[in-house]
Amino acid sequence: MSFQAYIDNIKIKTGKSPDDFKKLAEEKGFLQNGQLKSEVKAGQIVAWLKEDFELGHGHAMSIFALFKGKTE
Repeated sequence: MSFQAYIDNIKIKTGKSPDDFKKLAEEKGFLQNGQLKSEVKAGQIVAWLKEDFELGHGHAMSIFALFKGKTE
């Protein structure tokens, strides 16, 4: 599955866009000024997304990759 397919499926499942997840991550303290804080680990993001949005591991990791700057 392509990165974009993961992002599309996440939007279908949650109703949230990548920008929505970035805003939520800022509120949670994972991002600052749109950038992933250096002390934030993938496991923290994955746990949050699994718990709050019932995303699977692969989908959660795609959001983490998005936070790290992946665009395609």
